[in-house]
Amino acid sequence: MFSIIPRDEGFYNLFEQAAQVIIETAQKYSELSRHYDRREQLIADIRQCEQKADEVVHTALAKLDTTFITPFDREDIQALLKRMDDVVDEIDAAAKRMTLYRIPEPTVWLVKQTDVLVKASHLIGEAIKRLRDVRKQTGLHDKLVEIHQLENVGDENNHAAVAELFTTATDAMYVMKWREIYDRTEKAIDRCEDIADTIEGIVLKNA
Repeated sequence: MFSIIPRDEGFYNLFEQAAQVIIETAQKYSELSRHYDRREQLIADIRQCEQKADEVVHTALAKLDTTFITPFDREDIQALLKRMDDVVDEIDAAAKRMTLYRIPEPTVWLVKQTDVLVKASHLIGEAIKRLRDVRKQTGLHDKLVEIHQLENVGDENNHAAVAELFTTATDAMYVMKWREIYDRTEKAIDRCEDIADTIEGIVLKNA
């Protein structure tokens, strides 16, 4: 139905800003896994990303409270923002534990998982841009499918990494520390899939 009151398009800019923060955070985490000698700076950078994500979400939620006509349902906007913020929070939590637990060096499995995160974050960025016109969704379905596939890869990597820990590690504390880091990283990938599910639901409602 046509409305004489236009929808506020500013939300799309905020969604895209949040997506860019996810991409930046994932890239910094990937750098951390490869350039561990720069860990203090990279972990500080990730912390700044977490703060930027909080600011974007706060701005968007404040806008939601003062906007009469929104691009799509308010609960969907809130869910999308929360899931995007969750990705950054999980990466930040994992990265902080690298120094908190005095991890001497990253593992090959962490490198693999950060690669998965970077790929998923870029797909999220591409999918978010397509929300501007839910009626023209060329390529969106493929992006969402790719995110789901990456989540499966993340699960498989996590299982293999934890299995290797229990098979080869002799220090129980070492196992506990790395298992939490792996789990946090895998949760970040899971949250990417949650974003894909939320976008899919928005499209189904509004296309």
